[in-house]
Amino acid sequence: MHTMVVTLAHAAPADPNLALVLKVLPALVVILVTAAICGRLAQLVMQPRVLGEMVAGVLLGPTLFGWLFPEAQAALFPPDVRPVLYVLSTIGLTLYMFLVGAGLDHSAGTPGEARKASVLAASGVLPSLLLGAGAGLVLYDLLSRPEVPPMQFALFVGGALSLTAFPMLARILYERGLENSPLGRLSLLGASIDDALAWCLLAVLTAMHLGDGVTGALPTIALTAVFAIVMLKVVAPLLRPLGESVARTGRLGPTGMYVVILVPLAAGWITDWIGVYSVFGGFFAGLAMPRNAAFRQVLHGRMMDVVSTLLLPVFFTFSGLNTQLGGIAGGSMVLAFLLILAAGFAGKYFGCSLAMRGLGFSWRESYAVGGLMNARGLMILIFINIGLAQEMITTELFSMLVLVAVLTTAGAMPLYKLALPERLELSTRKTGAPAPQPVELQSNSS
Repeated sequence: MHTMVVTLAHAAPADPNLALVLKVLPALVVILVTAAICGRLAQLVMQPRVLGEMVAGVLLGPTLFGWLFPEAQAALFPPDVRPVLYVLSTIGLTLYMFLVGAGLDHSAGTPGEARKASVLAASGVLPSLLLGAGAGLVLYDLLSRPEVPPMQFALFVGGALSLTAFPMLARILYERGLENSPLGRLSLLGASIDDALAWCLLAVLTAMHLGDGVTGALPTIALTAVFAIVMLKVVAPLLRPLGESVARTGRLGPTGMYVVILVPLAAGWITDWIGVYSVFGGFFAGLAMPRNAAFRQVLHGRMMDVVSTLLLPVFFTFSGLNTQLGGIAGGSMVLAFLLILAAGFAGKYFGCSLAMRGLGFSWRESYAVGGLMNARGLMILIFINIGLAQEMITTELFSMLVLVAVLTTAGAMPLYKLALPERLELSTRKTGAPAPQPVELQSNSS
């Protein structure tokens, strides 16, 4: 492989743009082939495809590929290719978070559902946040950058562990026909609130980090709040005719496609300029989209395949290039990783399980939801990549949290099936009230 890449480089014309293309395209081919193979292998062992793609990104990094074939990896991912991968992954994340925001359905189902979902969300966020922050304080001297204050570091660890992989949870429930059952609706709404709170926390932490403390962060926080209000109160009403048109015609035409591409990219540019990263802009752009089910269905059908198949594997690989699992070898590092993993798992799993039980669900249903809510998938990878890019965390902590993402995501389905076998799902499925066909997220979603 090294010889092939070098030969292509020598054969490249004097045009530097074409020379760069001849470097980027082989990298993309290898990324997509590896992601496809690992994703298929994950499906063969009854895991979501995204888990295999996450693992593929790690395998292409220094942990395996760079260790076995360092010259080939250096030739495939040279320094001038990595910025291109970063740009592609940023566009992919912005559009992906846009689709996540656009796919949320907060319409009321049953009386008191919003209150119950808030209880479930709080039970998933608070224990994970507190336990994660406690672990962060304990491990501050070992894992933190010296310029990051202890409380900011602790809150970052807690925030990362409080996330739930909302799109993966949605896909699992849709596949099993549970999306309109009380269990399914509460889980989806609770997970969406979980993630929204975590993104808000990250926005504040990023603003504090870039703004030299709380006082210096106030302008960034204020601008972020103004941006969110404008998106939800000004932009959203302007987009309603687009939703009505799609509902009437059943299609999203060329003009509509320009709108749904330009809005999240422009929003991402604005939030990047504000200082809170483009994924926040993409997410709020999604929240501003029309809320009718027909529009969401068409939007996901047009965009999710391209985003999840082409752009997200690039992000996983870019994350993998920063993941050095060898850096967490040694007794103290292994113990630190186990403490972070235990804090994240216990806070989310037992917190959500006990909350579901308190809301009147059976123990089996409660533990099933606890297992699903404990999966972190792609969401935590986005979270920690922002932290690494903003120099809020070290590469050692980054690698540990990547491993937490893989393990908790891999454990979601086994824990769910252990608690709620298929024969017991039938009674749960029958309790849901009939509803329109929901938006189906791509099986690649996490």
